[in-house]
Amino acid sequence: MRNWKLKTVDDALTNKLANELNVSTHIAKLLILRGVDSFVAAKNFFRPDLKNVHDPFLMKGMEEAVDRINRAKLQNERVLLFGDYDVDGTSAVSMMYMFFEDQNINVSYYIPDRYSEGYGFSKQGIDYAVNHKISLIITLDCGIRAVKQTAYANNKNIDVIICDHHNVAEDLPNAISILNPKQPDCLYPNKNLSGCGVGFKFISAYCKNNNINQEEAYKYIDLLALSLIADIMSLTGENRIYTYYGLKRINHNPCVGLEALINLSSKNNLIKSSDISFGIAPLINAAGRMSHASNAVKLLIESDSDNAEVYAKILLENNNDRRKVEKEITNEAFEMIDNKRYTSVVSSPNWHKGVVGIVASKLLEKYYKPTIVFVEKDGFLTGSARSVRGFNIYEAIKECEDLCEKFGGHMYAAGLTIKSENFELFKIKFENIVRKKIHPEQKINVIDVDLEIDLNSIDGRFYRILKQFEPFGPDNLNPIFSTENLNIHGPLRFIGEDQSHVKLEFNTKSSKINAIGFGIASKFKSLKKQKIDLCYTLNENHWNNKTTIQLNIKDVF
Repeated sequence: MRNWKLKTVDDALTNKLANELNVSTHIAKLLILRGVDSFVAAKNFFRPDLKNVHDPFLMKGMEEAVDRINRAKLQNERVLLFGDYDVDGTSAVSMMYMFFEDQNINVSYYIPDRYSEGYGFSKQGIDYAVNHKISLIITLDCGIRAVKQTAYANNKNIDVIICDHHNVAEDLPNAISILNPKQPDCLYPNKNLSGCGVGFKFISAYCKNNNINQEEAYKYIDLLALSLIADIMSLTGENRIYTYYGLKRINHNPCVGLEALINLSSKNNLIKSSDISFGIAPLINAAGRMSHASNAVKLLIESDSDNAEVYAKILLENNNDRRKVEKEITNEAFEMIDNKRYTSVVSSPNWHKGVVGIVASKLLEKYYKPTIVFVEKDGFLTGSARSVRGFNIYEAIKECEDLCEKFGGHMYAAGLTIKSENFELFKIKFENIVRKKIHPEQKINVIDVDLEIDLNSIDGRFYRILKQFEPFGPDNLNPIFSTENLNIHGPLRFIGEDQSHVKLEFNTKSSKINAIGFGIASKFKSLKKQKIDLCYTLNENHWNNKTTIQLNIKDVF
């Protein structure tokens, strides 16, 4: 069965925009599908401008936060940055640490251990602050649900500023200031900032309040872009602007730590959002998964290139270990899946806690149903959840709140902890909730096709304009195309260690075009017809100092 769904756009609107912009109707349709339906909107889309970002003081709590850090600087108080152990958290801590050091603020940082402390603002971190005479803690990418921890800090005479972007609960921590655009009464327009993004608005507000040039904040826009891409935030509006300029900095003048990672990857072409997602971000995340995320911060704040290379190699080794462990656990988890269920919920005491989120994504990709992967230790199960499109897994877990010790997250990804003795009860309850609430169409992994196109229409000009749609990410995904009734030119070439990938080529009127499909060889081997229908994205293939357009196959029928 071919689960492709072609997006539709009004023809009159398409023709109007094509004439206004002097582009093909193909390009016009792709723009309209991304909400770009006028000349002005197209100008903002293709020419992002930092003048169009929002005033940081629109965010609720910003004045209080800036006043408190000003007082901390004036009185030479010790400030502790407490950040999450993923890319978003470590980027946020690194950014704010370097900025505060430049501003002569007495700052240090603390990253919790994924295994001994778990996610979020921890008692151990607060005790560290007490022992080091800290009077102000700023949480980054965590803290919005830390009611008890904030109260504990307050009892130790430590003030707390929370910078977070996760969903807001009814009970809020008693902090000096909470910076989170998702607060119901927060007027800040962009509700899709990363945790690092919230931290960035804080230092931007500090600059504005103290008459400091905003360039002092923009020195760290590479780390901001890194966080937005890695945390899979919407890349429209303000986020697109930040990511656009952040990638420019990454390509021309990145921080020393990022440069070390790029050099290690032997990437010679321009770094794109996909290179961050699949190359650089996993390396940084590997620190927290396989050793300690403080190594990622040490890398990102390092100013000496030789030292940065040492830290980068540690992260590379961590990532190689992660890949090996992830493959083993994924294969074990595949064997546990019950295809009759509406959910995939699996657990083992032998799995590595650092990779359960990745394994959950692998299970989701293969079986396409709401998924939770647990790892057991000391009478508790720590789980990572992933969901299918349109189904809110955070809300489903919330309905199991009576069986959870703690939980948090977003619509499509969440984390939770339950007692081991409650596993079967949780599994049954979660299954029943999903069965009741999921819609039939949410159980089908439909590929949304942006455009049906003839291969002859994919020429140099078309692709040059398409490249300007970058940076790609949520709400501005790399366009998916479909072409029907294609004849394959020449033989299929099955490649890879297990022959699971395929290379092939097609003829066009003027030349030929190459195609590659990853993990899709079995579909080609089972084809019974001469002419095929393809679903694909476009990218570049760099080989022998030559760059050509290539189809990246998503599906074949």
